[in-house]
Amino acid sequence: MADSDGPVRVVLVDDHPVVRAGLRALLDGRPAEVVVVGEAVDAASARETIHATDPDVVLMDLNLGTGPGGIAAIRALEVRDGRPRVLVLTTYRTEADVLDAMDAGAAGYLLKDAPPDELFRAVRATARGETVLSPAVAAMMVRRASSPGPVMTAREVEILGLLAEGLGNKEMARRLLVSEATVKSHLTHVYAKLGVDSRAGAVARAIEQRIIRPV
Repeated sequence: MADSDGPVRVVLVDDHPVVRAGLRALLDGRPAEVVVVGEAVDAASARETIHATDPDVVLMDLNLGTGPGGIAAIRALEVRDGRPRVLVLTTYRTEADVLDAMDAGAAGYLLKDAPPDELFRAVRATARGETVLSPAVAAMMVRRASSPGPVMTAREVEILGLLAEGLGNKEMARRLLVSEATVKSHLTHVYAKLGVDSRAGAVARAIEQRIIRPV
């Protein structure tokens, strides 16, 4: 955790140079609160930069170009003892992305359309050890938790993501390290919960309800 008398040390992980430059310019505008100690463009450089700089907070995008994405990068950090704390900063707002990020070890999830003051508050709160969610994401998760109807499990959301990729049952079973019978069971539950009777219908309904994002 950052020293209460010093600025929060931040590493930026985003594959877009313009985005990183904009974030650095914004964060550098309040040197008493935040100091950017490093930048990275992918999972490999993120791990190297974080190891070299020992930041308090990592601002992590989920889309890191053609290589492993932000979820893989978070997992690769092997977060221990609360360091470093990862705050996702992305445009993606589906249940699948949020659940995957938090499961991977992210401490918070913020959308890139957040106003500057919200970003600064989120960075400071993350450094203090708090869990931070964008208001839109928090509202989505509250709706998910309080839904009177069936709620997708994390594995069912994962199945939907693989459906959207066009994988068949055998490929999904191989990817998830389960049997085809287990995949079929998950699909039966997914269809029932979404009120559909086909793979295409499940994908379309899941995208419509922002459970997954379009591939």
